[in-house]
Amino acid sequence: MELMYEADADAKYLDGKQVAVIGYGAQGRAQALMMHDSGVNVVVGVREKGASWELAKSDGLQVSTISEAAKSADIIHILIPDEVQADVYEKEIKEYIVSGKTLSFSHGFNIIFNKITPPEGVDIIMVAPKAPGTEERKVYLEGFGVPALIAMHRDETGNAKTTALAMAHSMNFTKAGVMECTFEQETYEDLYGEQVVLCGGAVELVKVGFEVLTEAGYPAEMAYFECLHELKLIVDLMYDGGIDHMYNVVSNTAEYGGRTVGPKIITAETKKAMQEALRRVETGEFTEEYLADFKNGFKNLNALRAETKVHPIEVKGAEIRKLFEKK
Repeated sequence: MELMYEADADAKYLDGKQVAVIGYGAQGRAQALMMHDSGVNVVVGVREKGASWELAKSDGLQVSTISEAAKSADIIHILIPDEVQADVYEKEIKEYIVSGKTLSFSHGFNIIFNKITPPEGVDIIMVAPKAPGTEERKVYLEGFGVPALIAMHRDETGNAKTTALAMAHSMNFTKAGVMECTFEQETYEDLYGEQVVLCGGAVELVKVGFEVLTEAGYPAEMAYFECLHELKLIVDLMYDGGIDHMYNVVSNTAEYGGRTVGPKIITAETKKAMQEALRRVETGEFTEEYLADFKNGFKNLNALRAETKVHPIEVKGAEIRKLFEKK
């Protein structure tokens, strides 16, 4: 994939245009502040007089209701949770999506799974930073940016890519590098990665690793450090220089054990389960299951949350982390 940088973006393209950032969570706050600080005319659309309303005002941003923001803006950048986007779009945004405007996202979920269907004549783009909002803002304030993806699902005006790159430029993403993809690629890969590696596979590996040690009689404190605490150190090494770099830094014993035992843990059967997870993402089965749980008050999700809170690694981890708090 080709990387695009600052020279590939028209930094002045957003001059005279207004960007409505819908939502003021971690991504909404970070992206709104970065664009605002770069001179973009930003209005934040949130629930009137709520906590986000007051926070955005205290941050020095222009704030209005979602419908008012959508009505006045040239670019409507939706950054509220996936599960509520379609309802908010229908009730507060749809009326103001007219020909010539741009509808923008940082995740393709609602477009790809046809939960939001904009009218003809509207550009549909994505500007998706590859980092949490807090990290984006931190790196921006340091004068650099995080990598990002851009995608153009519909280019009615001929300016969709120009708009996406200009937005990415205003948030310093083009300093690090921006890659172009499709909405489908971003959506499917993002959901798959969250489930199989980042938020699913890694967590289960840590929990089960802890369980095996403690059930065998090893101290929970030692198991916590071995299976959770030190994981960050290994991931940091891979982040800095790749897998081979990590193996070059750890001991020969650790390298040999990792290379020979790792494939016995992540087996061909594990790979089949990963492939099934990808299939469920691509077919929309996961999306329908997720949205059904949302409509049911997140009954399943809340039960899983409660289960994790009482897992021994969480209980013991909370105790250990308190010991290392700065006094």
